[in-house]
Amino acid sequence: MKDKSSNVVWHANAVTRADREQRNGHRSLVLWFTGLSASGKSTLANAVEEELHRLGCNTFVLDGDNVRHGLCSDLGFSLEDREENLRRIGETAKLMLEAGVLVLTAFISPMRKDRERVRSLFPHGDFLEIFCDASLDVCESRDPKGLYRRARAGEIGEFTGISSPYEAPVNPELSCDTGCDSVEASVAKVLELLRERGVIAE
Repeated sequence: MKDKSSNVVWHANAVTRADREQRNGHRSLVLWFTGLSASGKSTLANAVEEELHRLGCNTFVLDGDNVRHGLCSDLGFSLEDREENLRRIGETAKLMLEAGVLVLTAFISPMRKDRERVRSLFPHGDFLEIFCDASLDVCESRDPKGLYRRARAGEIGEFTGISSPYEAPVNPELSCDTGCDSVEASVAKVLELLRERGVIAE
């Protein structure tokens, strides 16, 4: 996307990301949860945030439905609009990273190229892709919002997994079997990853 802004210069803050991380007692990072609708992205992201908050971390969850109430309320669900949706979220997460926050995002983000474009915004190691791996059959059987039923009935167009594609991650930093494992087991895997990466203390 071509920038329309001109004559703007990035202003370097006197208080740096490193200063904020030192005060917080942990690194800032982006945890990018991806998977089909009803795969457990929001559930897992919020459960991980609860545990990180309990540990004293500075956190925030960016949830797919929530951002479409404001920041991305002008976008639909075409592949082009999904791309723009993720671009905005990526830039928001980048600002929050500089603020010293552990950012957890829960978005279907169906296309690999779009997820890789977001990854490219961040220094190496600051973006961890977490695949919430639940099959379409499992997700349809859950269908908490009735969206799969409506998509099968033709009431919702461009629905991921039904009439629009989902490209699973090839090499995510972590894959959680959210179709079978408990939320607690998946949370433990995410926290172990963060400890291995030195984001939070052992």
